[in-house]
Amino acid sequence: MAVKQHAYRGALSALLLSATMLLSAGDATAWERLRSDAPERYQVVSGDTLWGIAGRYLYAPWQWPELWQQNPQIANPHLIYPGDVLLLSDCQGTPCLQLERGQRVVKLSPQMRTLPRREAIEPIPMDVARAFLRDHRVVDNASELKTLAYVVAGEDRRLISGAGDKLYVRGDVPSHGQVGIYRQTEPYQAMDGTPLGLELINVGIARPLGSNEDSSDEDSSDEDIAQLEVISSSQEVRINDIVLALEERELDREFMPRAPLNSVEGHIIAVPGGVRFIGRYQIVTLDIGTLEGLQAGHVLQVNQRGELINDPRTQELIQLPNSEAGVVMVFKPYDHVSYALVMQASRVLEVGDQVLSPVN
Repeated sequence: MAVKQHAYRGALSALLLSATMLLSAGDATAWERLRSDAPERYQVVSGDTLWGIAGRYLYAPWQWPELWQQNPQIANPHLIYPGDVLLLSDCQGTPCLQLERGQRVVKLSPQMRTLPRREAIEPIPMDVARAFLRDHRVVDNASELKTLAYVVAGEDRRLISGAGDKLYVRGDVPSHGQVGIYRQTEPYQAMDGTPLGLELINVGIARPLGSNEDSSDEDSSDEDIAQLEVISSSQEVRINDIVLALEERELDREFMPRAPLNSVEGHIIAVPGGVRFIGRYQIVTLDIGTLEGLQAGHVLQVNQRGELINDPRTQELIQLPNSEAGVVMVFKPYDHVSYALVMQASRVLEVGDQVLSPVN
């Protein structure tokens, strides 16, 4: 009996030791992800973003939930305000942040409550993305273009029109509210040439004036003709420009930078505007979208292809391994393509660079 008890205690001790070692290894990994120069106290200032704040503490800002993982989920989560002080603490062996507001110290939750924009601390610098979405959108396939309304004529047979001018449009146009006038650009293609979608550029905004009151009962050819008045234009409106209901432009202010749940891999296939070399806070187009599981807020690592070199001994051509070059965050995914914002760039990024789920 004593032998059995001794064996049982020995097995229990070994189990506890193994659990302790695993816990210690996990905690050590969490501390390793913390920047060596992370401040013990940080006061939030106007203009801060959650990405920027997390970047002061973590080498990979998208891993921000690790600093909040010890915090209980509460019905009315606290929001980070300018003037609040963040305290770096040790929560049972794991690094965590606490919030000091006045005389109270409360634990943070990885959520946000919607507040007036002037007070809210946003996840990333959203102004760049908002401005971009005013002028760009994607149609998923070319056949869809044939079903969209289009400009057939300008007033007094004008070939180009501007603000204050009237247009004639054929197709299904909303009877009220504002509509966008768009022009097709080069189609998006995958690296192997597979078509992925068509980018449309906004050239103006118009409002419907109703159907043509002078239409004849004997002639039904103009039944699908609508008249619009151009309210504003950034370029001349031309014949055959596309007319669509304005796309929802307001971004979800509560999405948080995070890694995709599933493994994804793709490429940067374009830079709207034709820029060749890409840096921080520029917009890029990726050849993956919602069908691959991408959502707004997903963060992807950018890798650049290794150089081709000659082996100094054998003279054979060998390729060096790919190297990490930056981080992008998706803010507007479509079926096959996504618009993403470059958040970090240790090198100049280029079309053709690989994007994939970040390595934790």
